[in-house]
Formats: sequence, C-alpha cells, structure tokens
Amino acid sequence: MQQPPLKIDGHSLEIADVVAVARHNQPTVLAESARKEMLRSYEWVSKAGTSDQAIYGVNTGFGSLARVRIPPENSACLSLNLVRSHAAGVGKMLPEDVTRATMLLRANALAKGVSGCRPLLVETLLMMLNRGVTPVIPSQGSCGSSGDLAPLAHLGLVITEGDHGEAMYNGERMTATAAMAKAKIPRLTLQAKDGLAITNGAQVTTAIAALACHDAQTLVLSAEIAAAMSIEALRGVTRAFHPAVHKLRPYQGAMACAANICTLTNGSGLLNSVSGKVQDAYSLRCSPQVIGAARDTIAFTSKQITIELNAATDNPLILMDVETEDGNQAFSAGMFHGEPIGLAADTLKIAVAEIASISERRLYRLTTGSLSARLPPALVGLDRPEIGLMLPHTTAAALVSENKALAWPASVDSIPTCEDQEDHVAMSTTAARRAAAVVANSQRVIAIELLGAAAALAFRRHENPALILGAGSTVALQTIESALQDVKDSLPGEQIEHLATLLASGGLFVGMPQLLPVGATP
Repeated sequence: MQQPPLKIDGHSLEIADVVAVARHNQPTVLAESARKEMLRSYEWVSKAGTSDQAIYGVNTGFGSLARVRIPPENSACLSLNLVRSHAAGVGKMLPEDVTRATMLLRANALAKGVSGCRPLLVETLLMMLNRGVTPVIPSQGSCGSSGDLAPLAHLGLVITEGDHGEAMYNGERMTATAAMAKAKIPRLTLQAKDGLAITNGAQVTTAIAALACHDAQTLVLSAEIAAAMSIEALRGVTRAFHPAVHKLRPYQGAMACAANICTLTNGSGLLNSVSGKVQDAYSLRCSPQVIGAARDTIAFTSKQITIELNAATDNPLILMDVETEDGNQAFSAGMFHGEPIGLAADTLKIAVAEIASISERRLYRLTTGSLSARLPPALVGLDRPEIGLMLPHTTAAALVSENKALAWPASVDSIPTCEDQEDHVAMSTTAARRAAAVVANSQRVIAIELLGAAAALAFRRHENPALILGAGSTVALQTIESALQDVKDSLPGEQIEHLATLLASGGLFVGMPQLLPVGATP
C-alpha cells in the first residue's frame, strides 16, 4: 500500500520521517505554505542582486573572497562555479540511505523560506527522491564547517545542467545526465544564491547521525534482550534490578533498563537459583547503570538531531520579517557550523561503544567455564566435536577494541581552512561517520552475545527439560533459533551477520512483551 506523501515544510520533520523516506521510499511533496515563504525570500534576493548593496554569495565571492564584487549578469555562472569548484570529495560513496536522507534534509532546510532560492530547487530534490535518482556522493572531504560543502556540491552537480556528476538509478551507476533523463527530471540552470543554497549546511552530517541514532535506539532494546538472556543463563540475582533500588538513583535510562530486564526475565526458573549467591559481576548487575546511561545519552542525541532536522543552516539567511535600517535582509551568522551535531555524534558513539563493551564482558562469562555457573567451556555443543563460541568471542573483542579507537571525539579537532576565514571547524562529518561505524560494530557484538546466550539457554533446557525461561527470553530464544535455521550449517561469521541484520530490522521484537523504548519514563 502506497504511503501518503510526506509534506516538507521546514518545521515538522522527525527522525522517523527521515528513516521512512531514506530507507522505505515514502514519497514527498513540498507544502504550499513553504512554497509561499520561499518565494518571499527569492524575490528579495532577485532584486537585491542587481543593487549596489553587497549581498554575500549573491553579488560577492565566497569565503575569504567575500569582498570581491560580482556583476549581476555573472550570478548564474557564480553559482555553477561554486558547485563545481567545491565538488572535491573523495573516498567511498555514501550509502544510498544516507544520500537520500541528505537530500530530504537539504530540501527541508530550504523549505523554511530563508535561503533565497526558488521552490523549484526543492521540488527537483523531491522529484529525485520520488523517482529514485540517488547522487553519487563521496564520503570524505567535509570539515563540517561551512557545513558539508564538498559532499553537498556533489549533490548539486546532479541537479545542475552540464556534463558533470554521477548518480544511481535502478541500481545502476551512470552519469547525472543519463540518470535525470531516464527519470524525466529537468536539470536546472542555477540562479543567484542557488549554489550556496545547495551546498551550505550540515545535512550530510545530520543524515548520518539521524540514521545512526535511530539504529542506536533499536540497538538498546536488543542489548537489553541479550543482557536479560545472559543474566538468566548465568543464573543471576534479581535484586539488582528491583525498581525500589533504582528509584534511589533515579536516572530515567537506568530505571527503564532495569524494568525491561525484569519484564524479559519474568517467570524464569533460573534466576536466584544459586544458594547463597547475593550478587553478580558488574557486567550483569550493573547492566542498567551502563545501558541506562547510554539510553539517556541517545535520548539527548535524538533531541539535538530533531532540532537540526528543522534548522536553517544557510549563509546568508534572508530574514524578511526583521526590521533593518538599510533594507538588507541578508544575515551572515555561521548557522552552518556543525558543532551541535558533531558533539552529539561523538557522545552517541561513546555511549554505544559502552553498550558493546559490557556485552562483550557478559559474553566472556558465558564462554568461560570457571565463570559461567557450569556451562560448557566456550559453549561447546553437545552433538558433535567443535570449538563452540571461542572465535565469535574473539570477533566481539576485536569489534569492541575498534570501537574504542573510533570513539575518540572528532569534534575536539580543528584545522583552519579558507585562508583562515574558517578558523574553527567542527569535524562533525567525521564524528557522524564514526558514530555510524560504532553502531554497526555494536550490532554485531550484540548479535554474538545473542548467539552465546541462546546456546547457553539451550544447554540449560537440555539439562532440565521442564525448565521455564523468562517471558521475553522464551520469545527471543525461539526467534533466534528460527533465524539460525535459515543459515543452518553456515560459517559463524555468516550466522553473526544474519543475527545482526535481524536485530537491526527490529525482527527480534516480534512477539516480545512490551518494552520501554529510549526516552520512555518507567
């Protein structure tokens, strides 16, 4: 069933909308209210560009060349030269979902009506989304200030007339000319301010961060399921998760995590089953403190990203309702600086890295005979000679170590550019790319813990066929065992990737008791 079009108005975009368009191809349309606002600033720029008044990027050069005046008859050439000269990105192309999210975010920023560009520019971006034209955008080359200039310029190449740019269409990489022709989308001759409108903003950074934040929210619940299964398999003690305890240190994330673990393990015959045992290792009983802190951090990141989704990041901004003595409605305020999202992305990746780190420690206990409450060493299977999960644990350790390197905060770095005009930059795009990599690594670490916890619980049931598992663990074990049947007799790495895909899609939650999502109050 076709989804109704998402109206782009510059004010109401949510992370869920980004996911729906970027990954599930929800159609888009420019809201009529946004079209009217865009026309107001566009008409002002069209008039101002022919006046004696200096308007940055309209009748002046860019960056350190802002004092150089450009004649009105050269404004279209100025915009095109800006896009071409800034298309200096290198490296692997951005994933398709990130590029689609970038297009949506740039369209939404321009739809606010303060960038001075034509509605046709946004309509072209939305047509590309709706008809499946995805620009080829290199992933490296942005410092995050002035926004994501280089990657957005590669997006601009596809929109603008000329023999430049590449795009994906129907799964095939081709010239921008061919892709736009096949999709029946006219390319544009740029006007004054169009070049800046395409390139000036932190939308690549925000697109990567928004998708990573969405995936991190899913990862948290998967990590809590894995933790609950491991705690159960290791015959843990439930006192550490009692709500009365967590109310005494009332972090919302920790209370929610503890509540979910209690929900998942409710009814288990394994918990509190070791006589005289009063507490567990930190990786078990401190799961709410660690995963809960990550929950709170992800909630903060989500808030920052949601602000940025609907932010104006152009330069200059055309503020039609602000009174000025000289009639100059153009304001250069550096709103493109990527620091808010760079810091949020760095915070996100640190939080997610910790989720993976404590997961690996639980897995280590599952696979270490002397720590596992009499589980077989390395969880060696009962049916045939093998080495169990010794090497999958090694993979988890490698991924956790890699996360530690990626978690170094990129936003504390700055290298001045543009003849020192841009003398403090955010490096936010690097922060976002690393955050996405940490999330992907952590999905695999949690998948490995799920593999180990499922094997451990299966062993416990083999020991005692009458054993009752927790309400959530029962569902999770059935889901995992069913999923592994799809890759029966495959290599361990293939099983890990299969489970990682399952949890990334939310498939682990099917039939699960109701769990508290990130941001929910217990």
